[in-house]
Amino acid sequence: MKIVLDTNVLVSGLLSPFGPPAEIVRLVTIEAVQVCYDLRILVEYRQVLLRPIFPFSPEQVETLLNHIETTGLLVGAHPLPEHLPDPDDEVFLAVSLAVQARYLVTGNLKHFPAKSRQGIRVVSPRNFLELYRKKKNSD
Repeated sequence: MKIVLDTNVLVSGLLSPFGPPAEIVRLVTIEAVQVCYDLRILVEYRQVLLRPIFPFSPEQVETLLNHIETTGLLVGAHPLPEHLPDPDDEVFLAVSLAVQARYLVTGNLKHFPAKSRQGIRVVSPRNFLELYRKKKNSD
């Protein structure tokens, strides 16, 4: 299943071993889902995860990002025709559109107004897990 992960999901998943974001990070590490990304997303992941305010070691961050690079899908995405409330989030929607990802998972739903989604399902981590479990149980 192809998904795009907003950086806040990775941060939350690594900060707390419990809860939906952590479960999504586990799904990524066991390759139950495929993270779609472009180089801008990888740069953002790295810059944010290596901020001194977070307790993540550089080795931990590099291990996760290397796994995403190895098992994920590198995408070339075009700019969006209209801007989002937070321009830094545009790359996530652009990548989602480029691969027609099943879901864009974010903790900031308001950053992706419904009129701008162009058919991409933008969901919270909790909602994603509910949908993922339903699909898995129906297979």
